[in-house]
Amino acid sequence: MGGRLPLRRSPEVADALADGRPVVALESTIISHGLPRPDNLVAAREFEQLVRDGGAVPATVAVLDGELRAGLTDPELERIAAEDIAKLSVRDLPVVLACGGSGATTVAATSWIADRAGIRVFATGGLGGVHRGAADTFDESADLTTLGRVPVTVVSAGVKSILDIGATLERLETLGVIVLGFGTEEFPSFWLTGSGHRLDWRVEDAAGVAAVMAGRDALGQQAGIVVANPLPQERQLDPDIHDAALTQALAEADTARLSGKEVTPFLLQRIVEITGGESLRVNLDIARNNIAVAARIAVAWTELGRAQ
Repeated sequence: MGGRLPLRRSPEVADALADGRPVVALESTIISHGLPRPDNLVAAREFEQLVRDGGAVPATVAVLDGELRAGLTDPELERIAAEDIAKLSVRDLPVVLACGGSGATTVAATSWIADRAGIRVFATGGLGGVHRGAADTFDESADLTTLGRVPVTVVSAGVKSILDIGATLERLETLGVIVLGFGTEEFPSFWLTGSGHRLDWRVEDAAGVAAVMAGRDALGQQAGIVVANPLPQERQLDPDIHDAALTQALAEADTARLSGKEVTPFLLQRIVEITGGESLRVNLDIARNNIAVAARIAVAWTELGRAQ
């Protein structure tokens, strides 16, 4: 069996792709699950405007009423921001399509849908990764394995420090995912500019990323590219506040004997509470910073294609 992929591009996105203009995919879980209401809708509109200001077309990705969407209208953004909807990874897509449901897409699901829609550049906050203690729990985000098989370039501020960053980088290497430091030789750890983990490759600008994308395509490789884009040091979360909050949150999770899917939401919420909302401010700065860089990469990719 088979059939037509239930994917709809918004008219704006469809026209841009048909005309060969730059497009940037945006995930929807940051809207539905990552930010409080009603600030989430304000942020969603701001993120799309940042893409436009950078010379590209935004394609916020979600699933609505049993259909994959690449690009949302403003009323559809309002739905994502207001409704209590599921958080969808790649494995969840067939189920939500079968029941005609709706949901917000993770990095994994957004990357998968963006690839099917013909979108090559995607901006997010931070990737999922290998969790602490994964040697016993086997807890690893589907973001990693999905990026191992879709040729999408993802701009990210690394992974959150609640994860095992070293193990995450090892898995990305095993999966053939290229990791480029954007103006840095050190992998960022989301709230913090650095992590102590050195990178093999550094690029200085969007044109450099586009050149690597072209090289990957010329070789016929299918894995994605992670552009590790740190916040400037003056905009990162204060390292002392970060370290104290992380230590306290990890200890509380251990005391509560949390496991599996319970751990990450608990840790993130407690870090927001312990830092008095400061980590949430940094989250927004990270998203804005990554979106601006992704727009530049999408423009550079388009210009490179036109020059060839």
